[in-house]
Amino acid sequence: MSAADKGAVGVGAVHSLWTTAAPVADKFPKPDIEYAQLSPVLIVFGVAMVGILLEAFLPRRSRYTAQLVLAVVGLAAAFAAVVALAEKGYGTTKAHVAAMGAVAVDGPALFLQGTILLVAIVAVFTFAERRLDPKAHGNNVDSFAAQGSAVPGGEQEKAAVKAGFTTTEVFPLLLFAVGGMLVFPAANDLLTLFVALEVFSLPLYILCALARRNRLLSQEAAVKYFLLGAFSSAFLLFGIALLYGYSGTVTYGGIASVIDGTAPMTPALANSTGNDALLLIGFAMVAVGLLFKVGAVPFHMWTPDVYQGAPTPVTGFMAAATKVAAFGALLRLLYVVLPGLRWDWRPVMWGVAILTMLAGAIIAVTQTDVKRLLAYSSVAHAGFILAGVIATDKEGVSSVLFYLAAYSFVTLGAFAVVTLVRDAGGEATHLSRWAGLGRRSPLVAAVFAVFLLAFAGIPLTSGFAGKFAVFKAAAQGGAMPLVIVGVISSAIAAFFYIRVIVLMFFSEPKADGPSVAVPSPLTSTAIAIGVAVTIVLGLAPQYFLDLADKAGVFVR
Repeated sequence: MSAADKGAVGVGAVHSLWTTAAPVADKFPKPDIEYAQLSPVLIVFGVAMVGILLEAFLPRRSRYTAQLVLAVVGLAAAFAAVVALAEKGYGTTKAHVAAMGAVAVDGPALFLQGTILLVAIVAVFTFAERRLDPKAHGNNVDSFAAQGSAVPGGEQEKAAVKAGFTTTEVFPLLLFAVGGMLVFPAANDLLTLFVALEVFSLPLYILCALARRNRLLSQEAAVKYFLLGAFSSAFLLFGIALLYGYSGTVTYGGIASVIDGTAPMTPALANSTGNDALLLIGFAMVAVGLLFKVGAVPFHMWTPDVYQGAPTPVTGFMAAATKVAAFGALLRLLYVVLPGLRWDWRPVMWGVAILTMLAGAIIAVTQTDVKRLLAYSSVAHAGFILAGVIATDKEGVSSVLFYLAAYSFVTLGAFAVVTLVRDAGGEATHLSRWAGLGRRSPLVAAVFAVFLLAFAGIPLTSGFAGKFAVFKAAAQGGAMPLVIVGVISSAIAAFFYIRVIVLMFFSEPKADGPSVAVPSPLTSTAIAIGVAVTIVLGLAPQYFLDLADKAGVFVR
């Protein structure tokens, strides 16, 4: 044997000491994706990518119309796909877990996805409004910065305004945010939940920074939202790691079966489940991440600053759609993953709901800015919705679904009205500027009054039907003290809503008061839809309550 052969044998012998032959698998499992059942999400993401291509290849003058039509058609097609899935029974008898366990296709998911898509269509109309501000250098302008990358007040921004640039990228950004929101309440494992959270949060951070006026305030709002959102994402991710360490799986059904003791026991599982600390701390951290998104106390600190600083169309979209998506994800986590821990998480949620209702209502009384007032109002409403979450039964789920649908359109309509009241500096959001608005523009003041009465929960509005549904579910679930706190908070909240109505109709208008801009048919349509939904759900809510009731069962 030659020296070379001996060397080869020696290397082979040593190599065999730290490697071994792996068994050859008969088959590599191919992924099984139900594309038809994921069609609403795929349509929205597909249209968003087409929107990016339009930004790259269309001339500037053609982008606005193309992006507007594309966004509306894409969202309408996705909504039609949701309706088609519901008609085929995927919300009831055919409800199941798709995409290899990653996404649930069931009643709550389809109901919330339909609500988010309708909200997004109305939001697109407010994004596209171009008649409220006076023309700049002969060009129509919208609520968004002429060039997002330009330094506020700098030469580059002035040149962009003079050239008539517009940030039409807001439409694809909106669509990406909607795509993430569609996945968020339907996510059936913790990793999908986290990815969906980031997909819809990142576009929102950018959108918050793009206000045409008050750009520094807008950028401050975006930085605050980004930093606090990063903290909440970190909490969520750390909680996911702990829950995985406890159960050895990230799927909702798998974690639930480990908690209730039906999972096959292995030595590793016996070791990790011997101590509930991983489970309880992990759940608490995931809950913090979700409660941040719904704006519940004490994780609400970002809400007033971001709502005030962001462009008002973005504020309206965030206030409506983010709440729908985040509450959907919270419901699925509590009802699918943690029913076995009900006695552990209910007291915590009681405390959060009481704090949220009272803090939101009391702090709102002190506000002098319309957008900040509506921000604290949204905090109080998060507390009312949590009362339905705490019911822990089918009525609780259906009442929350109905409340989310009703609240989202009232919110969109209210913020659309805020965009109309303007002075030389843009939107006049200080409450003192709204004095006598009812005499100067009776129709706009009356419409805003309708939305405020709905927020207050006055009968014959959707707000009353929603609050009655969640409080009834909470009372039947044994949370009567929570209902009493909710009624007291509603009474406190009614004070500042009525105060604004009195200010508009019973105060003398100031000589230098703001004017009410005449909107295009886009914003008029958005406001009209808000009023119609508010009144219809108030006068005849039963059909929609029944629809929410049919959609109130989660698949596991």
